[in-house]
Amino acid sequence: MQFASTETYVAPPDLAMAVNAAITLERPLLVKGEPGTGKTELARQVAASLGLPMVEWNVKSTTRAQQGLYEYDAVSRLRDSQLGEARVHDIGNYIRKGKLWQAFEADQKVVLLIDEVDKADIEFPNDLLQELDRMEFHVYETGETIRARHRPVVIITSNNEKELPDAFLRRCFFHYIRFPDAETLKRSSRSIIRTSSRGFSTRR
Repeated sequence: MQFASTETYVAPPDLAMAVNAAITLERPLLVKGEPGTGKTELARQVAASLGLPMVEWNVKSTTRAQQGLYEYDAVSRLRDSQLGEARVHDIGNYIRKGKLWQAFEADQKVVLLIDEVDKADIEFPNDLLQELDRMEFHVYETGETIRARHRPVVIITSNNEKELPDAFLRRCFFHYIRFPDAETLKRSSRSIIRTSSRGFSTRR
């Protein structure tokens, strides 16, 4: 399983090497760079190149690590119990699966994008260390342990707005993505033109 440039995305050799090293070593790939350098698009193109589905987790300033695992909706359960709903007896009805859970239970390997990790609280990356290392987590409300059926390709992006914890950095394969140089832009333009030409030729 090797990542390579696609018809619409030209990956510089050092970037392709970083992606493939992370895949081979089964470690998260942390991609840093200025906004607009294509970090999020990289994850989509990796998924396209490898023929894998993608699970995308967009991190915000209010995002907590627990939300990536699951959330227990205790308020809805209390309301249903007051209304005498039968579903209240199964606590699983009030567990909302997060993006990591979705990636772990997928029937095939997926690309898991954790986008803009530096937007969240400084403790956010550390709170995911164990789950990303062991590829499992415990659901305390139901007593079950969720384990990854297939280890996902994990790509984490950062706009480099704040420093990330050392413990987190040590567990990731790192690559700094820069704005493409003139030669890469030319190759990208030629690739898009070829793709467009093929597209037009099929619409006869």
